[in-house]
Amino acid sequence: MTAPRNPFFPADRSIRASEKPIEVHNLGLMDYQEAWDYQADIAAKRARDEVADTILVVEHPAVYTAGKRTQPEDMPTNGLPVIDVDRGGRITWHGEGQLVVYPIIKLAEPVDVVDYVRRLEEAIIHTVRQMGMTTAGRIDGRSGVWVPSTTQAADPAASQRDRKIAALGIRITRGVTMHGLALNCNNVLGYYDHIIACGIDDADITTLALELGQEVTPKDAEQPLLIALDDALSGRMVVADHTFGSAPDPIKLANEKARKARAQSSLSQA
Repeated sequence: MTAPRNPFFPADRSIRASEKPIEVHNLGLMDYQEAWDYQADIAAKRARDEVADTILVVEHPAVYTAGKRTQPEDMPTNGLPVIDVDRGGRITWHGEGQLVVYPIIKLAEPVDVVDYVRRLEEAIIHTVRQMGMTTAGRIDGRSGVWVPSTTQAADPAASQRDRKIAALGIRITRGVTMHGLALNCNNVLGYYDHIIACGIDDADITTLALELGQEVTPKDAEQPLLIALDDALSGRMVVADHTFGSAPDPIKLANEKARKARAQSSLSQA
């Protein structure tokens, strides 16, 4: 994702309102709703300056969560329940083997949502490249971190589309961030077959273990990612241009579809 303008804060300046160290709470395996309630409580306290900036590290039992932009066609076809959440984005899946990180950070004024998202992406890109995925980067028009497509001339069936390795979904209330990122480590991918993940049907999902050809657990990625997040948010990591392609923004496509439907409905009633 390329910013449409220069960020409010240069890359070498912190976007955090506080200079105190970030606290890290490792929640282990926790039910999604329970973790959501927990982070909402911490976010409310952070807005009142009752607690420090906090990062929650967690894995969830298998669950679908639908952001505010989810469309009916995105929903699961396997009959499993979906939790509607107040983050941005569309539907996704969480489950064991996926490293989920919720930064609860009070941002400095003026709040720059685009810069915050790009810093999260930068931390993930730095982490997965450090672990061996040297081609990982951004696709202009889509959030998250991606692995570029590969073409096998000798065996077209072995060619691969662009693949998402990490998803983002955030909410900012009273200047405090909630929700965050999910990095696929060694989780199963079958649950994604029953949804249109993030509203994108022209790309695929992957994991660190699949791309590197070796076992990679959430614990393996946890410390490198936490260090990179601290560096990115505090201005010690430069946000670079790692864009390798561009693609339609699924949120904009959904908005345009809704606009056309409203216009058609108005014409029908005229």
